[in-house]
Amino acid sequence: MVDFVIGVDGGGTGCRAAVAGPDGRVIATGAGGAANVLSDRAGALANILVAINAAIAAAGLDNNTLQRSGVLLGLAGSNVSDTAAFIMSSLPAGSVEVVSDGLIALEGALGDADGAVAILGTGSIFFARQGNLVRSYGGWGFVIGDFGSGASLGRAALAASLLAYDRIIAGSPLSDRLLAEFGGAPGPMVEFARTATPGDFGRFAPAVFAAAESGDPIGLDIVRKAAASVDMALDRIAADGVDRIALLGGLAPLYPAYLAKRHLPRLVAPISNALAGAVALAVRHFFGHEGGAA
Repeated sequence: MVDFVIGVDGGGTGCRAAVAGPDGRVIATGAGGAANVLSDRAGALANILVAINAAIAAAGLDNNTLQRSGVLLGLAGSNVSDTAAFIMSSLPAGSVEVVSDGLIALEGALGDADGAVAILGTGSIFFARQGNLVRSYGGWGFVIGDFGSGASLGRAALAASLLAYDRIIAGSPLSDRLLAEFGGAPGPMVEFARTATPGDFGRFAPAVFAAAESGDPIGLDIVRKAAASVDMALDRIAADGVDRIALLGGLAPLYPAYLAKRHLPRLVAPISNALAGAVALAVRHFFGHEGGAA
């Protein structure tokens, strides 16, 4: 039996935690650094604990609150390998449940209604629900997945900048700016990319969208290709019978201008955020009932 629930929303850029009582009403929240369990397990766990402990402290609760809490974490990359098992065995909580970050986003955006979410942040994943059936699409990590993500946009921009440096493609203000950021030579950019995390690449995504909006040819090409990949996922979701889709994540406000017009009538505003979804799922999982407002 647990006294509190803690919901955690963990992604490639940062994580957030919320402490709530059995009624699901949030007492306090806390934040930590990147929680990508695929690229850095130990670092993700440390940042999750920072966020949880910050929430517990903000709530004015004692130091053994975590041991008396049920923690539900929605984590990017939890669907790959034994990452979920690692977190569940390492977190010193009363009880732990790990789900995909897409599932908590789905709950936060749509409540218990049917529909889909497209999470477009540092990484990407798509989730759709029809009754008791929940499907996921994508979300296989930065190396071979996460199409349309900020990390993939940033990597594409750096790759295009090197093509421009070698005069294989025409340069643009975007490629000039990115090369200048690395001293105007390819070496520092290549060295950066050798050890860069998805979050490191993702920090260039806003510049890519800004370039596309200004008509920069390299920026436009990258964003249009990314949007086309998102369109394909939305087509699959629609073909599976889901016609309500909420866009979530840091890039969500930027994508509609580039998506195919057929998808625009399907877009709906999210009810709430992924952290609220994590709390709602935690209350349901650990207390067996629906919580109040998060």
